[in-house]
Amino acid sequence: MKPLRDAFGEELVSLGGQHPELVVVTADIAWSSRVEWFAATYPDRYFQVGIAEQNMMSVAAGLATTGKIVFATTLAVFATRRVVDQIAISIAYPQLNVKIFGTLTGLYASKTGATHQAFEDVAIMRALPNMTIVEPGDERDVRRLLREVVEMKGPVYFRVASVTGPDLFDDSYRPSLGRAEVLRTGADVTLIGTGIMTGRALDAARMLGSAGIEATVLHVHTIKPIDVQAIVAAAARTKAVVTVENHRIIGGLGSAVAEVLSENCPVRLRRLGMPDIFGESGSDDDLTEKYGFSAQHIAEATRQLLATLPS
Repeated sequence: MKPLRDAFGEELVSLGGQHPELVVVTADIAWSSRVEWFAATYPDRYFQVGIAEQNMMSVAAGLATTGKIVFATTLAVFATRRVVDQIAISIAYPQLNVKIFGTLTGLYASKTGATHQAFEDVAIMRALPNMTIVEPGDERDVRRLLREVVEMKGPVYFRVASVTGPDLFDDSYRPSLGRAEVLRTGADVTLIGTGIMTGRALDAARMLGSAGIEATVLHVHTIKPIDVQAIVAAAARTKAVVTVENHRIIGGLGSAVAEVLSENCPVRLRRLGMPDIFGESGSDDDLTEKYGFSAQHIAEATRQLLATLPS
């Protein structure tokens, strides 16, 4: 296993060889985004704008108008929170072919704390028309989905954690944007994850299984457009749903699933992720434990939800 952003950097170099129109723009942080490898391979297709993220999005928009496939890359907080107006007006509104890459997502921001923890980036990008949002769960997911993203037209927010995650898929895996993946089936509860949290949801499902609770696990790698049919089908079978995400529970995966279920299949729902607070600096292990991001916490929260259902 390798950090997901490493898989992104490697695959981007490979795709650069297949697509001569692919270019990269970055705002100072080439190493954290792993686009330094693209820069070394294709220096004439790499543009370093410095610590000027708003300008980076304008440059990306301009390049896209010339027929380029543009990757605008930086940390997730700077790729969304700092530049939302430029994205909305210069990229999303004209539906330009700009792929926005954000790393150091959610809780895991290398001890930089609240200023660098992107807990609202999905909420921001979900609110923008024409924007596709993708959050891969493992190395193969990153590589396969990145190929899909390069082939599609229009703006994309590609959200990738800086940490490793367990392997979810084998070499036969062929994802499709907008389609959720069923990783496990069970009749008692549905666990819905995205990004690195899907692996933890799967671990939680195994823990629950040892206690006689059978869980369906859905991996939602495309948060927008979300797979309404798969979510409704799973909820109808199990009557209870738990969402898990490396994001604030306001506006992210949990909110998207709540919208789907309230309109199509009302069932009991528990959203797990960051509550309505800012984070703090700390080691990955300490933060995971404090904020309940572990498989054990997911399993216990699921048991508590099931205990409230009518027998």
